[in-house]
Amino acid sequence: MRTHDGKRLYPTAVPRRRALLVGAEIASMRSPWPVEDSLDELALLAQTAELEVVGRIFQRLPEPQPKFFIGPGKVKEVAALREQTQADLIVFDDELSPAQTRNLEEELQTQVIDRTGLILDIFARHARTHEGRLQVELAQYQYLLPRLRRQWTHLERQAGTGGTAAGGVVGLRGPGETQLEIDRRLIERRIAWLKDQLADVHRHRELYRQRRRQTGIPVIALVGYTNAGKSTLLNAMTGADVLAEDKLFATLDPTTRQVLLPGNIVALMTDTVGFIQKLPPQLVAAFRATLEEIEEADLLLHVVDVTHRNAQEHAQTVEQTLRELGVDHKPVLTVLNKIDLLEGATAEDVGQIAAEMGLPTDIVAVSAQRGWGLQTLGERIVAMLAQRMVRVDAYIPYQRNDLVALWRQRGVIEVEEFEGDGAHIVGRLPPALAPQFVRFARSSL
Repeated sequence: MRTHDGKRLYPTAVPRRRALLVGAEIASMRSPWPVEDSLDELALLAQTAELEVVGRIFQRLPEPQPKFFIGPGKVKEVAALREQTQADLIVFDDELSPAQTRNLEEELQTQVIDRTGLILDIFARHARTHEGRLQVELAQYQYLLPRLRRQWTHLERQAGTGGTAAGGVVGLRGPGETQLEIDRRLIERRIAWLKDQLADVHRHRELYRQRRRQTGIPVIALVGYTNAGKSTLLNAMTGADVLAEDKLFATLDPTTRQVLLPGNIVALMTDTVGFIQKLPPQLVAAFRATLEEIEEADLLLHVVDVTHRNAQEHAQTVEQTLRELGVDHKPVLTVLNKIDLLEGATAEDVGQIAAEMGLPTDIVAVSAQRGWGLQTLGERIVAMLAQRMVRVDAYIPYQRNDLVALWRQRGVIEVEEFEGDGAHIVGRLPPALAPQFVRFARSSL
């Protein structure tokens, strides 16, 4: 291309890599996801990672094949499709072993990554805080370490002064193996350093949480499938300005904001990283800040995009992930989001949809984008938080109106009567605050 004065223009944008997607439906794994839908989601992940999807292919198998994960005949089909589409990257929808990745790259003569590697790349793009970047780097190195050998295959073929040239004498190794050992040692040191740094961050967070517990402020954690609308709901409930985009893993770092609930109840609401199917638990575990917020929460809001065609599978994935993380004992309120997109749907229709999805009957339907149902949601949150509070009957003198104000802000007042020199109050208080009222209590349960 040339300008009007004849000067040549050169493109400066980095061309997007061309990706070919490969999936497998494994009978023994019994996934509730059809392979086509899983590949659709993989395509969205690829687009989030700024890849250009140029094709897809899948195979149904009773068991994964040890050498290539898919069958050798299908590998040849992938090679032919790669040549036809000029793809320079093959993305598998399942996690591959290091040996399978190495075998596939040797057979296909191009780079091969799996779903976990793709998600790690997205995490690296979206981590904003210092802690988030540390967590991403740690997860990347832990993923890379067992796959390190394939980075140096060109050197492993050189025997140098030892190796095969020396008849396999122990202690005489080629330069490839030496370089591999150096790299592995450097990565192990980096992993140890990252863990130390994250331990320091954890200690600081724990001090903050201890102070937070002492205030008795309830904590509400938003959980759900990625792109279910958690960040939009946080913004709508708290007036925050958290990034909310229509893409997978738009929010990575946990964000906590104060929310004022009906009855002037103050609480903290935390937006956590979204879950996704086929996400290894150890990858979720790398984001300890998110897990700690879920573990500390008094209530979980499970946000479900009710309009998604795989909403039932999304909900099941979140529930399974919570079980794997050992936090399924927490009280959960299911929030069906995006009901504004269900044109003409009545409350009965939404309830029927929830029943067909196997969700609890105790649900709240909202549109975080339009602000529909948020008042009802706030009232339900207050009611569920009250169930975890301690019931107290106390007579508080007027000189301690600070305690009355604290009760109004942190607890639930059911009866308030003014008698003589003080106020007779019956209601509920967070367990952390109840000891401050013991001396004024008439009775407690």
